[in-house]
Amino acid sequence: MSTAALTILPDPPPPPTPVGLIAGGGRLPINVAEGLNLRGNPVHGLGLADQYDPMLPPLCASFRQVGLLRVGSWGRALRRLGVSHAIMVGRVDKAKLMFDPLRALRHVPDMRTVLGWYKHLRHDKRSHAMLRLVARELEREGVELLDSTAAIPHMMSDAGVMGSVYPDAGQRGDIRFAWPLLNELLRLDIGQAIAVRQRDVISVEGIEGTDRMIERSGELCRRSGWTLCKGARAGHDRRSDVPSVGVKTIENLHRAGGGCLALAAGEVIMIDKDRTLAAADELGVAVMGVSAVGL
Repeated sequence: MSTAALTILPDPPPPPTPVGLIAGGGRLPINVAEGLNLRGNPVHGLGLADQYDPMLPPLCASFRQVGLLRVGSWGRALRRLGVSHAIMVGRVDKAKLMFDPLRALRHVPDMRTVLGWYKHLRHDKRSHAMLRLVARELEREGVELLDSTAAIPHMMSDAGVMGSVYPDAGQRGDIRFAWPLLNELLRLDIGQAIAVRQRDVISVEGIEGTDRMIERSGELCRRSGWTLCKGARAGHDRRSDVPSVGVKTIENLHRAGGGCLALAAGEVIMIDKDRTLAAADELGVAVMGVSAVGL
């Protein structure tokens, strides 16, 4: 997607080396834990308080809850378990922190997080700046973050049509039209998705995220069959925040009138991939992976 320099990440350790899993919410940490277990890497989970899925702990050799804003404790906890490599995945629901005072008290930051925010995040709060802070603090404790997709290569988007529904000629034309625009948005770090219909841009993803963007696109375009194109930020650091889609994405897209989902091949995680493609087939949504050079 881009000629920007990529971050060189360590290779996943061979089995049976243990791997830490710093887990936010959603199904993705569960998919990663299952992938690590299949590889033969024991999983030591750190679940972000009030965020992680309760189905995750049984998949881990050990598990403990940690404070979201207590980054200094994460590396120490992993090192005590003999873990020197970790994966960080999962979403963070900020509303849980902002609107529940009791929960907010449990998320009082530790001193290292406060100092890190003051030194590195005051003027740049983008996700990759936050990732650098987390990676730096973990490295101080001897823990390296791995490519968050390392345990789930089978869940990455493939090139070509991935389901049984094929995009029609109009949707293929919209993809060809939108792909250079999407690449430029990704290069500028504006958003990860763009919605189009008949060579008209309906919407561009902002801070609201893909699901809300899909809802907004449906409100703006009352005609069905529009196309959503999604990729990864130029020079994306795969240690965290790799773009993803799932069953909910397909359901939301169908509800909003979208008929086609085009993904950058090899750049987007498809959470519960088989279920996601089955939902797309059932709802009549075409899902297509697009290579770096387009269609």
